[in-house]
Amino acid sequence: MIQFIDIQKSFEGRMVLGGVSGTFKPGDTSLIIGGSGTGKSVLLKCLIGLIRPDNGQVLYNDRDFWNSDEEVRKQVRREMGVLFQGGALFDSKTVAQNVRFPLDMLTDMSESEKNDRVMVCLTRVGLDHAVNRMPSEISGGMKKRVGIARAIVMNPKYLFCDEPNSGLDPLTSIKIDELIKEITDEYNITTVVITHDMNSVLEIGEKVMFLYKGYKLWEGDNNTILQADVKELNEFVFASKRLREMGR
Repeated sequence: MIQFIDIQKSFEGRMVLGGVSGTFKPGDTSLIIGGSGTGKSVLLKCLIGLIRPDNGQVLYNDRDFWNSDEEVRKQVRREMGVLFQGGALFDSKTVAQNVRFPLDMLTDMSESEKNDRVMVCLTRVGLDHAVNRMPSEISGGMKKRVGIARAIVMNPKYLFCDEPNSGLDPLTSIKIDELIKEITDEYNITTVVITHDMNSVLEIGEKVMFLYKGYKLWEGDNNTILQADVKELNEFVFASKRLREMGR
C-alpha cells in the first residue's frame, strides 16, 4: 500500500502541489488524471523518489520514504517498477537486454536465472519472439510492452506508469490498458497510472484521482466519474470525450 500525506512542492516560488493526500491499495489500478500543468507528473516523481517534496510524507507499507535512511529508500526502490513515457529503452540494447538491465544492476542472479526471468516477462507481454530485435525494429506499442516487461522483471510490489498510451493508436492503447490491468490483478501489485486518456479511466480506473491546479478536487472510480458534481472535472472529462468523438 502507498500512502501520501500533504505533499507540497514549489519551484522558484511557483506552487505546483498544494498539499495532496491519498492512498493506493494492492490489486487496484489507480489513475491520476488532470490537464497539463496540474501537478500529475510532479506528484509521481515525489512518489518514486525523483523529486523531494517540500513538505509531506510518502509511506510504502508504513515505511516513511523521505524520512528514512538511504538503506530503506534503496529497499523501497527495489520494490518499484516504472514504465516511463515513451518507453525509455536503450537504443543500443536488444529487447532482451533492455528487460534484463535492472537484473544486471540490482541483483546477484546467475546468467541462466536472469535469462529465464527475462523470458518469463517477455512471454507475459507477448514478445518472446522479439528477444533479439533492437528498439528501432519494433513498433511503438511493442516498445511500451518491452517497457512493461522491464518494469515487472524485478517482481515489483509497486508499478508506476507515466502516460502509457502516449503516442499510441486507440486499439493499441486498449491492449496496453488491458495488459496493465491483467498484471496488476495477477501479481496483486499496487499500480499507479498517470494519464489524460479518458478511455483508460473508463476501462481500468478502479480508483481515480483528479488534480486541478495542484490540488485534489475529486476522488472516485470509473463507475462514478461521469456523475460527479465537480465543474472542473466535468469540463476535463467531457472535453476529452468530445475530442475523442471528433476523432482527434
